[in-house]
Amino acid sequence: MAEIKWIKITTTMFDDEKIDYIESLPEADTILIIWIKLLTLAGKCNAGGYVFLTESIPYTEEMLSHRMRRPTNTVKLALATLESLGMIKRDMNGICISNWEKHQNVEGMERIREQARLRMQRWREKQKLLSSDVTVTQRYETDIDIEQDIEQEVYKRKSRAFIPPSLQEVSDYCNERNNGIDPQHFIDFYSSKGWKIGKNKMKDWKAAVRTWEARRKEENEQPPRNSGKNKDKVEPKPIIDRTKFGYQG
Repeated sequence: MAEIKWIKITTTMFDDEKIDYIESLPEADTILIIWIKLLTLAGKCNAGGYVFLTESIPYTEEMLSHRMRRPTNTVKLALATLESLGMIKRDMNGICISNWEKHQNVEGMERIREQARLRMQRWREKQKLLSSDVTVTQRYETDIDIEQDIEQEVYKRKSRAFIPPSLQEVSDYCNERNNGIDPQHFIDFYSSKGWKIGKNKMKDWKAAVRTWEARRKEENEQPPRNSGKNKDKVEPKPIIDRTKFGYQG
């Protein structure tokens, strides 16, 4: 429990018969000081009037002697006097102030407990709200990521999908390269094949134009058929039958 920062002492404290009796004793001042210190310790422990070092370690007479800076015998005398007057009681749990409520502002204690409870409740609600906000934010960010992934995938598919060129596009590209390819022939050729190269769907029509261009160049560089074959050929001389002219040997 949280410690209580104050205890209740009335202005009529010294009118009490028990306090009056203690004041008549030789060690009156010391006993009263120990009594006040016991009250403050009980307030710090805030455990129904019990006084302990920890909940599992109750104060012994020797420990109180050290804590109160008083001789052990003096502490023993004070505790015995207070116990005989019914101001404290001792049991297995340690030393306990009798009628503890008498020395406490019960309403004030309840108010402190209620304030502590409300603070804890507000803290828990705040933590719950923060956790909820984080979850919502994460879910929102996840949804955005998914939408972006879908858009990127659609864009990639669109970019990969082949779109046949128009006649104007092929014409402009061929003019740009000055390759002499007939755009209409190019369009008609691949349209008849379903815009496929072999068995595969065409991916880049400009690459196909460049292929046509390279083939056209190769064909132009090849010599025409039969050209030069008879350039240096010597016609065979006709065989003359000399016997017709009476020539022999």
